Amino acid sequence: MLDVLRENYRLLARYNRWINQRLYAACETLSDAERKQERGAFFGSMHRTLNHVLLADLIWLGRFAQCGLDNGLALPSLDPAQLALPPGSQLDTVLYEDWQTLRARREQLDGVIEAWVGEMPEAFTQFSMRYSNRMGVQREHPAWRAITHFFNHQTHHRGQLTTLLTQAGVEVGLTDLIALP
Repeated sequence: MLDVLRENYRLLARYNRWINQRLYAACETLSDAERKQERGAFFGSMHRTLNHVLLADLIWLGRFAQCGLDNGLALPSLDPAQLALPPGSQLDTVLYEDWQTLRARREQLDGVIEAWVGEMPEAFTQFSMRYSNRMGVQREHPAWRAITHFFNHQTHHRGQLTTLLTQAGVEVGLTDLIALP
């Protein structure tokens, strides 16, 4: 059963990279002003939504790295220097104003995610995770729940992004997981 979880996460990591490449390419057909235009989404604009997903991914990857350490396992792909956030970062912090820098960081981080799930040992999904969320609430649950949330969170906001792109007249095309080549 554990191998099925890991294979599922590897599939989701591949999908994550594939769909991010498609969405960033779709966003690139718009001007910087259009990407940064307030559109009434959770984080306002397409640019801010993409920054939020990147920031949330960094938060979760840091938690996964700590979970590994808490359980006697260092995960080489989750290098703390690659996961560092500016002090005081909030969920709406814009990490990268520059579009090309944001896109490059997303591509780099998608590689980190694929490497991490590729090296994830079978037992990792069953490790107990302990951390404080951004509101200071203590959490504890099996790692598999957090990993599932990690990928689901990305999907949630990418759904918002596809809506914003459609409203802006940009056709994204098929986004279904089952269409992953």
